[in-house]
Amino acid sequence: MSASQPQETSPADTPTLLVKIFGKDRPGITAGLFDTLAAYSVDVVDIEQVVTRGRIVLCALVTAPPPRLEGDLRSTVHSWADSLKMQAEIISGIGDNRPRGLGRSHVTVLGHPLTAESTAEIAASITATGGNIDRIFRLAKYPVTAVEFAVSGTETEPLRTALALAAAKLGVDVAVVAAGLHRRAQRLIVMDVDSTLIQDEVIELFAAHAGCEDKVAEVTAAAMAGELDFEQSLHARVELLAGLDASVVDKVRTEVRLTPGARTLIRTLKRLGYQVGVVSGGFTQVTDDLKERLGLDFAQANTLEIVDGKLTGKVTGEIVDRAGKARLLRRFATEAGVPLEQTVAIGDGANDLDMLNAAGLGVAFNAKPVVREAAHTAVNVPFLDTVLYLLGVTREEVEAADTHAD
Repeated sequence: MSASQPQETSPADTPTLLVKIFGKDRPGITAGLFDTLAAYSVDVVDIEQVVTRGRIVLCALVTAPPPRLEGDLRSTVHSWADSLKMQAEIISGIGDNRPRGLGRSHVTVLGHPLTAESTAEIAASITATGGNIDRIFRLAKYPVTAVEFAVSGTETEPLRTALALAAAKLGVDVAVVAAGLHRRAQRLIVMDVDSTLIQDEVIELFAAHAGCEDKVAEVTAAAMAGELDFEQSLHARVELLAGLDASVVDKVRTEVRLTPGARTLIRTLKRLGYQVGVVSGGFTQVTDDLKERLGLDFAQANTLEIVDGKLTGKVTGEIVDRAGKARLLRRFATEAGVPLEQTVAIGDGANDLDMLNAAGLGVAFNAKPVVREAAHTAVNVPFLDTVLYLLGVTREEVEAADTHAD
C-alpha cells in the first residue's frame, strides 16, 4: 500500500455510539429514531428493543458520524426524544459488542410463582460457573411464569449440574439445553402414559371394576418407586384381573383423564412438524385409542389377553418394561428419521429412567424423587404443556397458532 492511500479502519476499531431511548411506548418510536439518525448517514451495528408494561427501552449501536457532526447528532436525538417526553442517553465507544464466550446454553426457569429470591439464586449460580447472562426474556406468564436466560462462557453440563442443585433448593424447575440450530430442528417427543399423558394409572381403573383396586395400587406404587421388578409386578397385577368382562375396556377408555395441557402440548408439537409417540407399561387397549384420538405418530404398550370375551389375567407379546421403553424410543427415532440427540422423553416413574437417559432431553414430569435426580430436568407443575417452554416455544406462539387454526 502506498503512503498516499488511506488505511481502512477495522470494524473493531470503528468509533460507535450507543443510543438508548426509554419511556412510554407508542407506535412509531423505532421508525422515528432511525429517521433522525439517517440524516447523519450512520450504519446500524446492533439493535435491541424491549417493552415491559408499556415502557420501552430501545438501544441502537451505530457507527459514529464525522467528529464535526457528532455534537449535532446528539443534540438532535435529545430534542427528538424530548418532543415525545422520552429520555435519551448516548455513549461513545469503539467497535461492536464484545464476542460472547464459548459454551452457549438456554436456561429455562419455571416458577409458580417465580420469586425475586429464586431469580437471584439462579443468576448467582450461573455466574458461579463462569457463565454470563446475555439476554433474559419471558416465555409465558400463565399457567406458570417461564423465563429464558441465554448464557455464554460455560459448558452446558456443568451449568446443568449447578442449576439442578439450585432448583432443588428453591423449589423451581430449571432446564438447561445447549444452544444451536438443533433446538429448532424437527424433533421426536416420546411420553410415558400413566401419570404423565394421563392423570390415571390404567391398571387401577381396570382393578376398580374387578374389586381389587387396593391390592393393585400397592404393587403399582412399589414398582414405580423401583422397589419391585416391573415385569414381575405387571404379571402379578394383571392376574388379579382374570375373569373380568371385556366390555370393561370401553368403560375404562371413557374414564381416562388427560393431564391438563396434554392436548395443547400435542396439538402445538404437531403444528411445529414434530412427531409424537407414547410408550407405556399399560395396555394397548387404551393407548391405541389415545393414538387415534390425539393424532399420535407412535404408540406401544402391553396387551391384555382376551379370550371368549373375558380377560385371562395374562399379557401377550413383548413386554414393555424399563429397558423396553428405551428400546422403543430408539426404534421410533429411527422410523421418524430423527437423531437420538434430537429426541425428548417425558416420564414420571423408575421404569422411565432408561428412556429419559437415552433421549437428548429427559424430562421428569411430577416424578418420584429417584427419577427427578436422574433426569436432565424436572417439571413439578401439573401442566404438561409447560414442556413447550423447555423447547423455546412461547405462550404467545401457542395462542397465535390456535387463533390461526380457528
